[in-house]
Amino acid sequence: MADRGQEIEDDPGHPAALRARAAARSRLVNRISVVLLLLAAMGAIWWTNVWLTDRFSENTRVRAELRSALYTGNLLSELQRTAVVPLLLARDPALIGALSSKDYATVSARLIAAQKEIGAASIRLLDNSGRTVGATDRKLLGSNYVSAPFYVEALRTNDTVFTVSPGPAGGFDFTYSRAVMRDGRAVGVIVVGADLSRLERSWAGISDAVVVTDSSGQIILSTEPRWRGHGLQDALAVRSAPTAIERAFQVTADWSNRPVDAYVGGKAVMETETRIPFRGWRMTLFTTFDSVRERVNTFLALEIMGFAILMAAGFYILSRRASVQSARYRRESADLRALNNRLTREIAERERMQRELRVAEQTVQQASKLAALGEMSAGVSHELNQPLAAMKTYLAGSRLLLERGRGDEALTSFQRIDDLLDRMGTITRQLKSYARKGGEAFEPVDLRVALSGALTMMEPQLRNRRVRLQRSLPREPVMVFCDRIRLEQVIINLIRNAMDATKQIRDPSIELVVDKLSHAHLSVRDNGPGVEDLEQLFEPFWTTKSPGEGTGLGLAISSGIVADFGGRLTAHNRDSGGAVFDVELPLFEPARHGARPLAAE
Repeated sequence: MADRGQEIEDDPGHPAALRARAAARSRLVNRISVVLLLLAAMGAIWWTNVWLTDRFSENTRVRAELRSALYTGNLLSELQRTAVVPLLLARDPALIGALSSKDYATVSARLIAAQKEIGAASIRLLDNSGRTVGATDRKLLGSNYVSAPFYVEALRTNDTVFTVSPGPAGGFDFTYSRAVMRDGRAVGVIVVGADLSRLERSWAGISDAVVVTDSSGQIILSTEPRWRGHGLQDALAVRSAPTAIERAFQVTADWSNRPVDAYVGGKAVMETETRIPFRGWRMTLFTTFDSVRERVNTFLALEIMGFAILMAAGFYILSRRASVQSARYRRESADLRALNNRLTREIAERERMQRELRVAEQTVQQASKLAALGEMSAGVSHELNQPLAAMKTYLAGSRLLLERGRGDEALTSFQRIDDLLDRMGTITRQLKSYARKGGEAFEPVDLRVALSGALTMMEPQLRNRRVRLQRSLPREPVMVFCDRIRLEQVIINLIRNAMDATKQIRDPSIELVVDKLSHAHLSVRDNGPGVEDLEQLFEPFWTTKSPGEGTGLGLAISSGIVADFGGRLTAHNRDSGGAVFDVELPLFEPARHGARPLAAE
């Protein structure tokens, strides 16, 4: 067979060699044809995109210019309509008589009626001292505008004066004012506000962004409120910094557009400027390329579909030729079937291994669940020991009080026992946070109040031990955002650990310090022997106590609770002896947490 193959290769005129060379030439021609077709398609799509983008962009710019002309006409119409109002009201005999007689009882009602008929934003009547004696907004009655430009300028001339001044709620106020004359002297000033904010709202519903600048280049009207009062270039620079994903989308969206004039809201826009024949004002429209891209993409999709159909037809022809050639290679099917059988066996073996892997994973998950269940049950036992010990102490005290006939004091102990029962129910619910994230009962809590509640809980144990307890608390509240019950559990655990650490100390002392800097801090300090292994201190089930005295879960649970609150629990030894446990929590911020601070108790 080897000799036969070598003979075919050495004989260029052999039919098999000729067929092999013809097949190679055919494959080369097919590949070149496909490459040329792809290059032609890419070139055609690129040229079509450029031509259509230029054409549709020009159409969009023309429509923007038409909208700008319409907006300019509406603006001028509103200004001209409002400019006539001061002239009419300045000649109103009723207003002139009111200013002369200083009887302003019906002035505001008359101005409100005029406002409804005219549609002005506001109307004010000022006397010759600048005091507001009549207004459509009765809250302005009595306000003095003696130094306001619209008052000063109106008294200097006999014509209607137009002024632009910053508004009290942001933006600008546009007013026409005119002096009210009687017998050749000014007795007051009529001030009429133009309602241009209505035009802003109508522009915002149609165009992407519209601004009007005065002769100095300052923006006085804009569909973007934060632009008002800035120059145009400064306003365009006021935009949020885009993320990496937004920048990537922006680059892919702008690659085929015409040169971008500016960016508004992270989108490329074209800028259209129109001169307003009024005090040197100019109107600028910013229009996105979205409509351009939609129309261009529609044509490109049709063109791409045509090339796809053409390529599909070519591939169909090539596949027909390949099917004819495939008849020559049927002898290789036996090897392919053998290979297929081998692959089938390998796939079956792989599926069997995957099933075994899934069973092993389920076993590990079940073991993990059982371990978590054991930790939770041990935690519940540990946390309920404290209320039970307190209840036992209260019951013993109540028995003595009843024997001595002090029933009222015994009732107080019974009420505390009832509170402890409620607390035990709350603990069993809250301890679930050790295996799951908490946060269902977060509220603003004063750290001082939480410390007081924890000390009340520990009152029976503190009475049985002679421990010198020192507290250092600030006068003002130290508000944190957390679950009050769980925060008290943390404090109780730390105080109890401090009491256990000072059992063998001759003069035991525990110091509780609360302060507030950038965070809220609570320090529990004792004068015990300190902690030997600080690295394993917060590990579950690690404890230095004797068997039966502790489970080793108190500090682990406390650390998890503080972490849920966004803080941290740390420990270190004092140079003078003893251990210090520090709880650091973020301060409560109403704006960030979306809640109102509670009143100080």
